[in-house]
Amino acid sequence: MNDLSPLAARLRALPPSCGPVRLIAVDGHAGSGKSTFTGRLAAALGDAPVLHLDDMATHESFFTWAERLREQVLGPLERGECARYAPYDWTARNFGAPRGLEPAPVVLIEGVGAGRRALRPSLARLLWMDLAAAESWARGRRRDGPALSDFWDGWTAAETEHFSADPSRPHADTLVRQLPVGYALSKGPGTAAGTNHSVTERERDSPSC
Repeated sequence: MNDLSPLAARLRALPPSCGPVRLIAVDGHAGSGKSTFTGRLAAALGDAPVLHLDDMATHESFFTWAERLREQVLGPLERGECARYAPYDWTARNFGAPRGLEPAPVVLIEGVGAGRRALRPSLARLLWMDLAAAESWARGRRRDGPALSDFWDGWTAAETEHFSADPSRPHADTLVRQLPVGYALSKGPGTAAGTNHSVTERERDSPSC
C-alpha cells in the first residue's frame, strides 16, 4: 500500500472547497521538496491533477499571478468546468499552448505561494513543507548549479519579500517534514495542536526539488 494513502484518504473525505473540487495546496520555500512530495501524494490519490505554480510565474513577475490563476483556473473549477491555462516556458520566455485541468474530486496545487491569502478561501487544506528557507535555498542552488546563481539571487529576494507580506506557514493545516525515509506529518499552526505521526515509504526520498 502506498504509504501516503492514509493522508490521501483524509483529503478525499474533506468537503469540496472550490465548486466540486477539494483543492489542496502544497507550499514551502523553493527547494523544500514540494514537487517530489506532491507527485507522490498525487499518485496516492490515483493520479490526481496537479497545477505547478512554476507554470503561472514568469521571469518578469514571480508572484503577481493570483488574478490570472483565478480567471484561468479557480473560476472554471468553481463552476465545475475544465480549467484552461497557458503555462509559462522558462526557456523560451513566453506562454505556451493552453493546458486543461479537470475538476477532479481532488486537485493539487504546488509551488511557492500556493497558500497565499488570495487562494486560501478556495483551499480544502494547506500543507507546508517544513524546511527552513536557508536550507531549502541551498538545496535548490545545488540542484540547479552555478549557471542559475543569478536567478536564485533574484528569486530568494522576491520570495523573502512575498512571505514577509503574505506568509503561508501560519495558516498551514499540516506541516510536512522530509525524513531520510518518508515524511513526518504534524498539525500546523492553522489547526489546534495535536499528536505528531509519521509516514514512511519503502524507497528513500529524493533530496532534489
